[in-house]
Amino acid sequence: MVEKNKKISNLNTLGNWSFNKINYILFAIGLLLIIIGYILMAMGDVNSFQSLTLAPLMLFVGYLIVIPISILIKK
Repeated sequence: MVEKNKKISNLNTLGNWSFNKINYILFAIGLLLIIIGYILMAMGDVNSFQSLTLAPLMLFVGYLIVIPISILIKK
């Protein structure tokens, strides 16, 4: 009886994991965008296009678009 309950609990924990390869790829792309955004922000001059426009745009896309999509998408 204990053996049967153990198998059922293992199936429940593994069966609920809904992330697949595309989720991890999108999450990695989001992290890469965020890392590159912070690097661009640190390397640019204070009032440059790179620091004021490009880097914040990359951070916005990474944090608010790509990573949530990677969490919400289900196939």
